[in-house]
Amino acid sequence: MSKAEQRAQMINGTGFIAALDQSGGSTPKALALYGVEASDYSSEEEMFGEIQKMRARIILADDFTKDKVIGAILFERTLGEEIEGRKVADYLWSVKGIVPFLKIDKGLEDQANGVQMMKPIPGLAETLAKADGVFGTKERSVIHEANADGIAAVVAQQFDVAREVTDAGMVPIVEPEVNIHSETKAEAEDILKAEILKNLDQLAEGQEVMLKLTIPTKANLYDALADHPRVLRVVALSGGYSTEEACDLLGRNGKMIASFSRALTEGLLKQQSDAEFNAALGANIDKIFKASV
Repeated sequence: MSKAEQRAQMINGTGFIAALDQSGGSTPKALALYGVEASDYSSEEEMFGEIQKMRARIILADDFTKDKVIGAILFERTLGEEIEGRKVADYLWSVKGIVPFLKIDKGLEDQANGVQMMKPIPGLAETLAKADGVFGTKERSVIHEANADGIAAVVAQQFDVAREVTDAGMVPIVEPEVNIHSETKAEAEDILKAEILKNLDQLAEGQEVMLKLTIPTKANLYDALADHPRVLRVVALSGGYSTEEACDLLGRNGKMIASFSRALTEGLLKQQSDAEFNAALGANIDKIFKASV
């Protein structure tokens, strides 16, 4: 694995990052949308087995290539899984040419000050040390209101974790999501932008991050973040928008590319034939790719 090649792909690559990191809380919902009901599995182990089969089916699809998908975010359990006899992260990079990332957060605290902070991440150093072949990480918090104190706390926590990741030789994706249904979304985004800029300016030489942000209400609001010397790339989350709407909104932001999860898998069903599945996934990939470039 060449970190330099992967870094170059993250900076210059044409396409988007696939978010394949559905975890404990979001897995049942993701599976239900995929046509797998809770009655189809009887344990957490079987549930994760079903989501792994879904992820493998996506990764193996003909259209899931580096020509349009430049990176993919994985759930921690996925690192131990294999596709065609290779660990998933190795398969993504060695076979598909797609840069692997790892979701490291352990979920969200209850809401306070209009935000949800990340829960503590025990054993992070050990997780990073054994994340073979992984280029970077992703960590998520959520902002519900334009509360300056809450947003400052979320961003500070994000950058504290980011420094631990950069110290381990990896590139963190900082993800302070703004709830798309927030009544103060635009105001929250203005505060968020200022806080991120402040924290970026405090990073040391050689420390680099990526940013994963809700598509802003004001188009191109985050251009200054994309241009910052400590930022490799700014990517957008779909946040509950439909594929169509997410792509339309993203297309208005010239310096953001997609990192979609639900919008990528919209319309995919376990019951589809491989031809039907590949056609539906290919159509989603094409839409997201066009919006990203």
